Amino acid sequence: MRKTVCGLDINYICKGEGETVLVLHGWGSNIGVHAQMIDLLAQKYRVIAPDIPGFGESEEPDEPWCVDSYVDFILEFLKDFNISKLILLGHSFGGRVIIKLCSRALPFEVTKVILVDSAGVKPAVSPEQKFKQAVYHKTKWIFSTPLVKKLCPDLLDNLRKRNGSADYNAASEVMKKTLVNVVNEDLTDLMPNVKCPALLIWGRLDTATPLSDGQTMERLMPEGALVVLENAGHFSFLDQSAQFLRILASFMNI
Repeated sequence: MRKTVCGLDINYICKGEGETVLVLHGWGSNIGVHAQMIDLLAQKYRVIAPDIPGFGESEEPDEPWCVDSYVDFILEFLKDFNISKLILLGHSFGGRVIIKLCSRALPFEVTKVILVDSAGVKPAVSPEQKFKQAVYHKTKWIFSTPLVKKLCPDLLDNLRKRNGSADYNAASEVMKKTLVNVVNEDLTDLMPNVKCPALLIWGRLDTATPLSDGQTMERLMPEGALVVLENAGHFSFLDQSAQFLRILASFMNI
């Protein structure tokens, strides 16, 4: 299905009947990776899952967004669905958006939250990382001078590629700036605002959003409960899909 939201052409799934569940995918992902959980949830619920702007088959924003921009988008996207109660499920970046969403005055009641390997805790920077960042910024300044750019025009791009993450290097210029905006925002102070039952599912081997992030969320969310999946990484719902679906079905009374 498709609709225009905030001036962008958006691809989304709407499947099943009952109380509404909104599924939000992670950065660099799309709704296709959530097919199994969507099929399970649609047995009892109406499941709505958009390709978030900039990913999948949805258009990317014309200018860099921040987390609040994505929250604004979600609220606008949901306007036509006549929702009084909503369950939120988010993986990684989708979880980050959900945490911020729960801190807004909403036109519906959030009854449950499910966060899977969620982002939202800004990692601490070690002294070694601080030194590397300082060297990078100094080198970037040198490579940006007119003489160096004229003599060696590829140096700056090569520096950025060597120092950027896979997500950063794969993104367009708009989405690169968006990624910088979202990863630099720490949502720890907002986590107590997730006041409904919150199921936190984490892969023990997750290196993108480590298990310690899930433990922080469990501690800060009044009704947070953490479940750890062994031998699973950042995509724990795929690495241990059978166990994940059993846990999800139990929490959702399916």
